[in-house]
Amino acid sequence: MTNHHTIDQIAERVEHLLLRHEELTRTNELLHQQVAALTQERDSLKSRLAAARARVDNLIERLPAPPSPDTAP
Repeated sequence: MTNHHTIDQIAERVEHLLLRHEELTRTNELLHQQVAALTQERDSLKSRLAAARARVDNLIERLPAPPSPDTAP
């Protein structure tokens, strides 16, 4: 009878571990999806930042040069 009880305990434990494994597998997949989405968002933001920097640099280049001290009134 003890042997049967031990087998039942082991079977219950294995079933619990299998459920936990499935749960962790689903969680892992969701985390992978989140990482992919965040990576894409980061890359998009980096691209937008680079474009904005280029526009600012272009505007700075178009600013008139400050007067030199030699030409001050």
